[in-house]
Amino acid sequence: MRRTPSRRLFAAVLLVASVLAPMAVMPAAAAPGPGAARHDRGDSPRHGLGAELTERLDRAVAEAREQAGIPGVVVGLWMPGKGSYVRATGVADTVTRLPMTADSSVRIGSETKTFTVTALLELVDDGRIGLDDPIAKYVRGVPNGHRITLRQLAGMRSGLFPYTADAGFLHDLLSDPERYFNPREVLTYGFRHANTFGPGEDFQYSNTNLVLLGLVIEKVTGRKLADVLHERVLRPAGLRHTLFPQDDEFPEPHPRGYTDQTLSGEVEDVTDWNPSWAWAAGAMISDLHDLRRWAKVVATGELLSPQTQAQRLRMLPTGYPGTDYGLGIFETNGWIGHNGSIPGYETVTVYLPSQKATLVIMINTDVVVDGQEPSTLLARAVTAVATPDNVYDGSVVTRP
Repeated sequence: MRRTPSRRLFAAVLLVASVLAPMAVMPAAAAPGPGAARHDRGDSPRHGLGAELTERLDRAVAEAREQAGIPGVVVGLWMPGKGSYVRATGVADTVTRLPMTADSSVRIGSETKTFTVTALLELVDDGRIGLDDPIAKYVRGVPNGHRITLRQLAGMRSGLFPYTADAGFLHDLLSDPERYFNPREVLTYGFRHANTFGPGEDFQYSNTNLVLLGLVIEKVTGRKLADVLHERVLRPAGLRHTLFPQDDEFPEPHPRGYTDQTLSGEVEDVTDWNPSWAWAAGAMISDLHDLRRWAKVVATGELLSPQTQAQRLRMLPTGYPGTDYGLGIFETNGWIGHNGSIPGYETVTVYLPSQKATLVIMINTDVVVDGQEPSTLLARAVTAVATPDNVYDGSVVTRP
């Protein structure tokens, strides 16, 4: 998943170290593609941001894509009162050279956390759980679970070891990436290790936290997490192209995804890897249209009471300058939202309340360049041009 706020999902414990040549990059000029008509094109006189700003954004996106060796990019920027910018550039498939299109679905990795925590907070509004309840009230066998609260889990302050940093987990996943993992199974990898600090003492991005919150939702509702998310979050938010997949299902059209987090250390096509291991922390799929809608919903609390949303947005320091973390959501230089990384794909979905602006980025690689996530490079490049007083830099926190 991703550094949407740490270092990278699998980079913490890498089974095979290798030096990798940059991926081939298509020429930067690119058309939105045949699917773009479903969204605002962003380059028409009626909706665009003007010829000069549009040209600068095109150049920034092209340069960032070349720098990071990203095969395909979708960028959407909406600024009420000024206009919008939507571009799909590069390729969805490095073999067939099929162009990237704006109507693509992608795996959204850690952005899943915003949906899981929203469902949890709805249960808080219903009076069915309390944020300061200990996790031991709902799930047995959690190390120090009688002291760790749901609030600390949602805020990445539990101290529970990230199961994705366990060498045994990495070996098992990379040896058979199409296998199914159940939630309690992945937790056992993390529970082999001592907690890294006491509850509430520090910040550490850990997918273990969100898998536990998914189990809490299932325990309290008596229903599968996927069903709860669909009925209580996706449907009320009007998200018709977002889903919690069963096994490796992946709606068309979608780009192929590429990662170097493989046993060989070489870049491979990992489109069909089973995301079950990420579950409530990172298994979901969405598209540009839905992510645009979701950015505002989650940042403004449309599905929650004002009191509960205020608790969600109570941001605490992460140790990374300029980026604070609330409950399943972060704030970086004014932008509120989350990013996502899972092998083969990265996303950024954020909202800027001061300008009511929305930024969505979707790409089909998670290969880190010079220690930087490619989606972060893109988001930084776009915001440096469009919102220079609010430059995005939020990916340093969320990679385990």
